[in-house]
Amino acid sequence: MTNPAKGWQQLLKIKGAVIGMVIIVVSLATGILAYWLAPDPTPFANRMIIEIGGQKPGFSQQFFLLPKEAAPAPVSFLERTVAGRPDRFQFIPITGFTLTGDSITISKFIDDGVTERISYPLSVIEDSPSKHFITQVFHLGTDRYGRDILSRLIIGVRVSLLVGGIAMFLSLTIGLLLGAIAGYYGGKWDDIIMWFINVIWSVPTLLLVFAITLLLGKGFWQVFVAVGLTMWVNVARIVRGQLIAIRHIEYVEAARALGYSDLRIIFKHILPNIIGPVLVVAAANFASAIVIEAGLSFLGVGVQPPQPSWGGMIKENYNFIITNNPMLALAPGFAIMLLVLAFNLLGNGIRDALDVKN
Repeated sequence: MTNPAKGWQQLLKIKGAVIGMVIIVVSLATGILAYWLAPDPTPFANRMIIEIGGQKPGFSQQFFLLPKEAAPAPVSFLERTVAGRPDRFQFIPITGFTLTGDSITISKFIDDGVTERISYPLSVIEDSPSKHFITQVFHLGTDRYGRDILSRLIIGVRVSLLVGGIAMFLSLTIGLLLGAIAGYYGGKWDDIIMWFINVIWSVPTLLLVFAITLLLGKGFWQVFVAVGLTMWVNVARIVRGQLIAIRHIEYVEAARALGYSDLRIIFKHILPNIIGPVLVVAAANFASAIVIEAGLSFLGVGVQPPQPSWGGMIKENYNFIITNNPMLALAPGFAIMLLVLAFNLLGNGIRDALDVKN
């Protein structure tokens, strides 16, 4: 059995694995604090300002913050962390404003060269007029609905990490269980499970995900389950092969002679000794799940709008690649590439650190 402390020390000596871990940790922290880091903290970063749709990175716009007639209820720290905070104000894009007596007159931005003058009484303002005029910079631009791309990118990391984590958990649970049964007991159990594995293996992953998605329906949790239920085959095959190789080794025979139960032998004595290959496959499954979820969202059967998903963002904005604002589609594409690369680097590092043979 590989010494965990020694394996960890070896892992930290591999530059690629360390880079991958840093990216993963930063992504995880970003996902947890998404609604505190995003410039648009509204639920799903869905603040639509149609007048400024399709703007390039670095675009800035002045806004008049008009208090809403029905103010949303205040939210707690935990509620904002989990689901965001509704806007208390209506964001009105302007090109200028004047204060005259007891009223405020704004030049509302409609389109390039087109404005509309609107006056509001000072009584609509809750405090100092200066606090109701802000200039916001959209560092990655806005989509066609005028939503901040950076905010949706930050909040979208949650979907990718959740789908990867849940898919990895499901694939490990199912794969370890079936692979351990097939490899440890052999015989008819091995034949039945291997037949089932070969059937699942013969169906293209994307088609299988489509079938499960159609069965469960479109939605946030359904896509996680659908992806997870298609990724256990690799785990099961590797676990089965490892158990076949070591089920007759001396320490296993000794455990049997001492009268230990099969469950204890498998999970306390055998699985800890084959954890290296399983961790490598788990990291690869995490990366694959991110790509599959992005593909499903791009095709419209994954996470549904207005919830931000990197694949969905590419779908909404891929037409801009050949126009004047390709960053709308390239930004989520780069994010997917970076996160998938991080998990692949970590998986390769684990393989090298634990000297796992392919």
